Amino acid sequence: MELYDRDTVFIVGHGKTNKENAITEQFKIFFIGFVVDTKTDEIIDISCTSTIPTTRKFVSSLFIGKKFDRYNKDLEQEITRRYFGSSQKAIVIAYKDALKKYSEVKEKYY
Repeated sequence: MELYDRDTVFIVGHGKTNKENAITEQFKIFFIGFVVDTKTDEIIDISCTSTIPTTRKFVSSLFIGKKFDRYNKDLEQEITRRYFGSSQKAIVIAYKDALKKYSEVKEKYY
């Protein structure tokens, strides 16, 4: 069963959380996995390391449907304005890390 179109790629970005964060205790680092359509550069799905299911849903709502072809300052501001968990900075760092990897993938394969 194929869940994602052949034009999609999976890109993972990571960022460190603070020591008091439950994610750090359980996973050691914060990850976001992005499923991106390489033809439209649209984020179609994401998952992240989280100890609370609502966190995954909320973070997904911030990213799904957004373009992944270049850094989006408005998206970073939205994360800062709306996400008040201790992983806020790690989300931004993971986003930037994944975006860099996606640019490399697009340059090499597409």
